[in-house]
Amino acid sequence: MPRTVESGLTWRNLAVVRRTAVALWLVCVCLSLWHNGIAYDRTTLLIYMCSGLLVASIGRRKFWTVFVDWLPFAAILYLYDMTRGVAEWMGMPTHWTLAPDFDRGLFGQVPTVWLQGELKQVSPPWWEIGTSTIYISFFVVPYVVAGVLWLRNRRVWARYAVCFVAMSFLALVGYTLVPGAPPWAAAKCAAVEVADHPRDPACIYGPGPRADGGLLGVADHAQPGSSPLVERISGRGWQVLHLRSAESMLQVGQAKSNLVAAIPSLHAGLTMMLALFMWPRVKALGRTLFVGYALAMAFTLVYTGEHYVFDVLLGWGLAAVVVGSVAYVDRLLSRRRAQRSCSDAG
Repeated sequence: MPRTVESGLTWRNLAVVRRTAVALWLVCVCLSLWHNGIAYDRTTLLIYMCSGLLVASIGRRKFWTVFVDWLPFAAILYLYDMTRGVAEWMGMPTHWTLAPDFDRGLFGQVPTVWLQGELKQVSPPWWEIGTSTIYISFFVVPYVVAGVLWLRNRRVWARYAVCFVAMSFLALVGYTLVPGAPPWAAAKCAAVEVADHPRDPACIYGPGPRADGGLLGVADHAQPGSSPLVERISGRGWQVLHLRSAESMLQVGQAKSNLVAAIPSLHAGLTMMLALFMWPRVKALGRTLFVGYALAMAFTLVYTGEHYVFDVLLGWGLAAVVVGSVAYVDRLLSRRRAQRSCSDAG
């Protein structure tokens, strides 16, 4: 006989209700995206996520657990968004040559310059759909993973949430104390224009890179007809799909963000955090996908002019420290709980 709940509905009936509610939620989200475009802001994404978790909880978990778990998580991330202005208020000197000098010392040249010279074409090739999708996935994938973990195991989700929050705030500390200009900005400015380490020099708002390539120079070899200068091309892939509105919305969002928050790369850090956190929790295929996602994000960031390799490596290092620290503390607390249980039993 099927199990019943207090309302008299069977678990099987509740499963039908849940699937129907999830289908309606998907329709509503798709309609919202159709009318309003892709959502890049955290508030909208969390609204989508929590409403989806509410309907996915039917017959599985009590509704109030969504609010108990996700409201504090959302509040902390909202606080993070509010404190990002601290970087501008502190007015720390911006590093324009630290990252490119590191990349040159490691590779003999700046990888972004080389990649754009070798791969960038006059019009975006079909595979730039992938780079644009990977870049924008950063605003969605970490939340989707959080939702799946929450539905499966709230305790594991709590550890993930701690890692997510720690990554965000530690990255904030990084680019507050060590502001760094990304490659696309360095290509717009000459050394004399940033000699005083300004945060937002006039050159950064120019329509395109300098004719001499600014601080990065020009590529030795470029595709026929394409520019040998470093450009910000993270949204070019949408042109292949004729989704120029999506590219425009991305550019608007980027213009509103902290333009010199490159050190470390939170894009690279969070995707590597996903790979490290999920490594012991998934099988070989899952490990391959998560690690591949982190590597694909790193390539995307460097190729599109969003970050230097230096920024990516710092993001990866931060992810390793955060995930390792959370795992260590969790093992320590588990050991203490086990010892306390043994003492109580004795």
